[in-house]
Amino acid sequence: MPKQQLLPASDAARRLGISLDTLRRWDRDGRIATERDSANRRLVPLAEVERLLAEHKDESGEVSARNRFRGVVRSVELDGLLARVELQAGPFRVVSIVTREAVEELGLEPGMEATALVKATSVMIER
Repeated sequence: MPKQQLLPASDAARRLGISLDTLRRWDRDGRIATERDSANRRLVPLAEVERLLAEHKDESGEVSARNRFRGVVRSVELDGLLARVELQAGPFRVVSIVTREAVEELGLEPGMEATALVKATSVMIER
């Protein structure tokens, strides 16, 4: 029986696009299966990383984000290469600084529907 490939926790976290602290928390919560080496360091089976990546793969090709706020664009302020986009999503007001080019490509204008995607410290706007 072939031996399964094990990754150091830091490599597994990098492949998953999460922090090492998040990986440790997932391990404590039972969300990811890990093993320990002789020095008690976490090792993650490659199969576990692939399982988690497959769970979060979006077949439509959209960006995976836990927090999506669908709403209406309230304002778009262009200033040089940047733009400030304000979105009203129910009781939430989301403000994002994006490139002018992104606003133009998306055709963002006040009154149109859009979605703010919040992931870590970044807010992206999609339409």
